[in-house]
Amino acid sequence: MKPILTALTAAAIGIAGPAFAEYPEKPVTFIVPWPPGDLEDILTRMIAEDFQEAYGVAAAVVNKPGGGGGPFPGAIDVATAPADGYMIGSFVPAVPVIGHEIGIPELEGEVFDPIGIFLTYPFVIASMGNAPYSTMEELAAYAQDNDVVLGHFGDVLTPTQVTKALSTNMGFEWAADAAYDALDCNTLASGDADVINTTLQLILPCLDQLNVLVSITGERISRVPDTPAIGEVDPTLDIALWNGLFVHEDTPQDVRDKIAAVASETVMSERAQALSAETGALVYWMDAAASAELIETDKATLAGISAILE
Repeated sequence: MKPILTALTAAAIGIAGPAFAEYPEKPVTFIVPWPPGDLEDILTRMIAEDFQEAYGVAAAVVNKPGGGGGPFPGAIDVATAPADGYMIGSFVPAVPVIGHEIGIPELEGEVFDPIGIFLTYPFVIASMGNAPYSTMEELAAYAQDNDVVLGHFGDVLTPTQVTKALSTNMGFEWAADAAYDALDCNTLASGDADVINTTLQLILPCLDQLNVLVSITGERISRVPDTPAIGEVDPTLDIALWNGLFVHEDTPQDVRDKIAAVASETVMSERAQALSAETGALVYWMDAAASAELIETDKATLAGISAILE
């Protein structure tokens, strides 16, 4: 019987072996649900490069834009992929905070867990420098008798919700608003929108030609120190837009740890911190537990914003 048992044991090990292969053993994909070029894309590419160097497997960033107001196609890819760490999401708050609440079947049940948050965007509300307003108060007065069109990345996203809640609290309405995959100097120069909420990174090339009315950040942005943060204009809307790495909730802990080990080192590297100094963004590492706590806090704040917009 012993030879038979030995043979069966060997066969079992042979069958089970691949299932327990050490992660990672094949290419890894990081999904960014926005076009290339913004801060989350640049930093995620840095992480992917370091991941490839650390573990000796290919690591690619795939941009899947087009879901600013849902259905977040990139997030759906991560949610429906095997929970093995080979597809990692690089997401803003809307995906894990409200993605499960807006009728996207694949995201119901809060399917994502954070690996860590690594970026607070220098998000701003901006207009052309020759606009007849240079502060939110002046915009509110102007909009009483004039049409002002808002450009944003998607109606359900945090900066858009904050911007609309701010206009409500200040007593004016946008004449119209529209979502764009890219919001940069051309969006304003073309007249497609009068006011945009976007990241400072995307308007740096024309910053000297613009009015930055307010930043949707927890503190003032170093590149535009005279611009008030949202909490200074309206304390009830004190919230910032962040980005982090997420995996399916069933992903094993050892896999999460390996992703976090690389990402945490990357974002504190000299090149990542140089990007922070250049753009005014905050680049750091917030671990999984602290990230989960922040998500719960943001849910409460966004619930208050939703009440304003009802």
